Amino acid sequence: MDDPKSARLALRNRTPVVHIGGWEVGGGRTTRQPGQVRKEAALTRPGGSLSNLPTCAARPAPTRQAPLHDNVTDSVRPIRMTTVRPQEMSRDAGPPAEADQVSLGLDLAAPRPRADVAGPYRVLARKYRPSTFADLIGQEAMVRTLSNAFETSRIHQAYLLTGVRGVGKTTTARILARAFNYEVPGKADRPTINMPELGVHCQAIIESRHMDVIEMDAASHTGIDDVRELIEGARYRPVSARTKVYIIDEVHMLSKAAFNGLLKTLEEPPEHVKFVFATTEIEKVPVTVRSRCQRFDLRRVDADVLVRHLAGICVKEEVAVEEAALALIARAAEGSVRDALSLLDQAIAYGSQGPGARGVEAATVQVMLGLADRARIIDLFEAVMKGDIGTALSVLKGQYDQGADPGQILAEVAEFVHFVTRLKLVPETSKDPSITQEERERGRAFSAALPLRVLARAWQILLKGLQEVKDSPRPLAAADMVLVRLAHAADLPTPDEAVRALTQAGGPERAPSRGAPAPTAAPPPRMTVQNAGAQAAVAAPQTRSERNAGVPQMRLACFEDVVALAHARRDPVLKMALERDVRLVRFEDGRIEFALASGASPLLAQTLMQRLQEWTGTRWMVAIASAEGAPTLKEQAQAKERERWGGVKADPLVRSVLDRFPGAEIVAVRSNAPPAPEASNAPDQDTDVTYADDFVTGDDL
Repeated sequence: MDDPKSARLALRNRTPVVHIGGWEVGGGRTTRQPGQVRKEAALTRPGGSLSNLPTCAARPAPTRQAPLHDNVTDSVRPIRMTTVRPQEMSRDAGPPAEADQVSLGLDLAAPRPRADVAGPYRVLARKYRPSTFADLIGQEAMVRTLSNAFETSRIHQAYLLTGVRGVGKTTTARILARAFNYEVPGKADRPTINMPELGVHCQAIIESRHMDVIEMDAASHTGIDDVRELIEGARYRPVSARTKVYIIDEVHMLSKAAFNGLLKTLEEPPEHVKFVFATTEIEKVPVTVRSRCQRFDLRRVDADVLVRHLAGICVKEEVAVEEAALALIARAAEGSVRDALSLLDQAIAYGSQGPGARGVEAATVQVMLGLADRARIIDLFEAVMKGDIGTALSVLKGQYDQGADPGQILAEVAEFVHFVTRLKLVPETSKDPSITQEERERGRAFSAALPLRVLARAWQILLKGLQEVKDSPRPLAAADMVLVRLAHAADLPTPDEAVRALTQAGGPERAPSRGAPAPTAAPPPRMTVQNAGAQAAVAAPQTRSERNAGVPQMRLACFEDVVALAHARRDPVLKMALERDVRLVRFEDGRIEFALASGASPLLAQTLMQRLQEWTGTRWMVAIASAEGAPTLKEQAQAKERERWGGVKADPLVRSVLDRFPGAEIVAVRSNAPPAPEASNAPDQDTDVTYADDFVTGDDL
């Protein structure tokens, strides 16, 4: 051990040897000194020398024949450290195997994925998120408009997307960002929505990590400082893409100052900047912002389109599903694609329990969503319409015990009422794929049996009952009372039917309810004659003339009294006709002759004769004369008004005022004297006399 060479060999047998870039390090030392890695790394840099390491710590490996540096341009090289155990290495051994290499963390190459480790699960709403406009469903109008705009190079500077949740607002914004920056070397170098393959920037934009596509959540960045930072960044050109795109989600959450600060840049943005806004509450976006954007209203996706979309996803996911289950999911989603995919994801997980699981079934979806059975809902509606309140309450209690919410049950009953009403008015409603076969068949039967007034009344009662159930501390009890009210109101007659029933019954008796025996019709009026000279006994109701036989007679002194009588009897049509169309020729007690003005009704004389006989109790002769007759009452009133105005204008004081103020006009003439009491023979309405015409009878109907 006194020989230095023997000592070095002993140290080498106890100390691991490290290869760095083909050179051995650490063979002559038992421990590594501080900064040794930094010194060893200097070997791979230009200008590095062996003097940075001790003589015993660095020597060329037997297999390394290339120079230390291939050229001076290699400024950075990957550094590999390899540990070789002493018992596995000899003096002439080559570099260690690659499996034993240990990285320092400076290697920029991506690690190879392990085949036995599965990636994290992605929800269906993200996994099947559309990446092109061809994948976007239910928004054909917007897609067509944007397609034509891109084809004709009429691309707007800002777009405003609005609609309910889950219809594709943010997805459309990202697709637009791809379209603005779509680039495939040698194939596409201009904005387009036809993107059959991924472009240079597409993957980064899809994953929301592109530095030139800035997405800002306005719900958490609401102030003017956030908008000021956005405006400052818009001045600079994009780093790698063609266009810098700003996507602001929930833009209605911005403050008033933030909106005002954005107006100028939004109106005149740099040529390399595009804005895409998304919001669910368009009315909260100032009109000054809306006027600077091209607006697209994304509509709810129809149920049949949504069912087909969900069915295609189930095929890709290799999941067995019932069509009725997809219809329930589409109905619960209310036109939202994201809601539908989330519910489908939940239904797949719910229906995959146990070895005997049969996929997604309608029954499991009903239990999962807390929905009532559609067949039982129809049974409940039928029991209520029949007036069978006991059965209706039993069905409601059974659905409640199974987990259905009382408010949800009433909402589904109201939905079925609406469906039956639409079937009655629009029979094509039955073609909706979200409607089950049982709903179609029984809905057609109800639409044929129930009148429209009953359906409308049921809708109103259920609509008010839903709010009562929502506000009640005991929802089930409130729902019971709503059904009781609906069952008793379902067979109530309309006002015209009630009057007709009262007339036929001969008195103010209550109309029979459904299920009670119908009253027998009253026998027809009979007339019995005892002999030729005897008085006839009439069982028929009295006629109008017979009722008026006992009415006190009135004397009408002039034609103005006739007009006053029409006003007292509340017949404004006749009163206006008498004032406007009658040119009086002769007036006597019981006889009136007049000429008709131009445009008057030819039946006016006959109508006046009937009314006077009813009101006065005497027979009046009313005839139309060929003579010209006096001016109508309306013409006489107009003539008196002209004379009155002429006298006012002739007054010296009024004439001096008009001369003093050029352009002044007389608007109205009022008298300061109290009005004289009108002398008329028309009956006083405040008297205690009651006329038979004040009562409504069967003859009036």
